[in-house]
Amino acid sequence: MSRYWSPFVKDLVPYVPGEQPKLSELTKLNTNENPYGPSPKVLEVIKAEATDALRLYPDPNSDVLRHAIADYHEVSIEQVFVGNGSDEVLAHIFHGLFQHNKPLLFPDISYSFYPVYCGLYQIPFETIPLDESFQIRIEEYRGINGGIIFPNPNAPTGCFLALSEIERLLTVNNETVVVIDEAYVDFGGESAISLVDRYPNLLVTQTLSKSRSLAGLRVGFAVGHPELIEALVRIKNSFNSYPLDRLAQLGAAASFADQDYFEQTCNAVIAERNTLMTRLAALDFQVLPSAANFVFCRHRNRDASELAASLREDGIIVRYFSMSRIDQYLRITVGRPEDSEVLFASLQRILAAT
Repeated sequence: MSRYWSPFVKDLVPYVPGEQPKLSELTKLNTNENPYGPSPKVLEVIKAEATDALRLYPDPNSDVLRHAIADYHEVSIEQVFVGNGSDEVLAHIFHGLFQHNKPLLFPDISYSFYPVYCGLYQIPFETIPLDESFQIRIEEYRGINGGIIFPNPNAPTGCFLALSEIERLLTVNNETVVVIDEAYVDFGGESAISLVDRYPNLLVTQTLSKSRSLAGLRVGFAVGHPELIEALVRIKNSFNSYPLDRLAQLGAAASFADQDYFEQTCNAVIAERNTLMTRLAALDFQVLPSAANFVFCRHRNRDASELAASLREDGIIVRYFSMSRIDQYLRITVGRPEDSEVLFASLQRILAAT
C-alpha cells in the first residue's frame, strides 16, 4: 500500500479472476474457456486485417460488428452496444444505469464481479439467497431497488431460469433496469433478447468469450431499448472511445457469419457436458442441472478443497470457491472428451485412496 494511494483505492476489494497458469501439460478446466478454437472464418479475417491498416484507429462505433449482432438477434443496430468483453459492458451498466441511492439486487451465489463493481461505483447492494436447490426465487426481487442483475444461466451454479419467470419479474419491476447476464446462454438456455422490445427497462448482456471461442479477443455486447444503449454510449465515450480494436471488431463479426461452426461446437460441448454429469454422478457426486459449459458438483463424502488440491497434483485445474454455502462444491469446465478421460482417471485414483 502506497502513501500516494487515495482513500478510495485503499478500500477497494478487487475481483480475483480464475487462474491462468503459465505451465504447459495441464488439463485446464477452471475458467470456462471453450475447448474448441474459433471459426476458421474468424482467423481468416484477422489474418487479412493484419496489415499496414493497423496504424489507423478502429471504428469508434464498431458498426460492422453491431450490424452483425443486430442481424443475428433480429434487432436494430440502435439496440446494440459493444465493449471490451462483457465485463466492460457490465462496468458501464453499473456506472450509468443502476441507481446509486437504492440497493442493487442480485443473488447471494452469483458472479463475484458484481459486488466489486458496487464497491468501485459506490452502489449499495443486497444479495438475495438462492433456494436450497440453488435456484433464483423471483418473488424475492420485488422490493425497493436501484436495479436488478443476475446471470442466466447463473454462475457458478449453471442453473437456468425460465423466460416466463424473467417476464414475471419485469411485469412487476418496471421502475428500474433489469439486467440479464447471458454469458453461457448458448449452451442450453433461451435468450431474453426476445423480450427487449416489450420491456424498455430490460437489458441483456452476452459475451463472445464462451460459445464463440473468442476469450482472447475480449468482445461483449448488450441489447436493449435504444435509450438504455444511449446511456452506455455516453459512458463509453467519456471513458474510452476506442474500446475494440480493428481485429476484434472484424473477427467478432465474422463469428456470426459461420452458424454451422457455431452450432457444431456448441453441440459438442453440450454432449460432453451431459456425459460429464452422468460420469460424475456414477462416482457419487451430486451434480446440479447445468445449462452452461461447466458443471457444479460436490462429492458426498470427500472434501472439495482436498479434491481440488489432489487434482492439481495430477496436473488438472478446476475452480474451487471458499465461500459460504458452496465451499464443498467444485466448478468443472467442460473440455474435450480426451480432457474428460484425464479427469476421470485422476478422480478414480483419488477416490479409491483411503
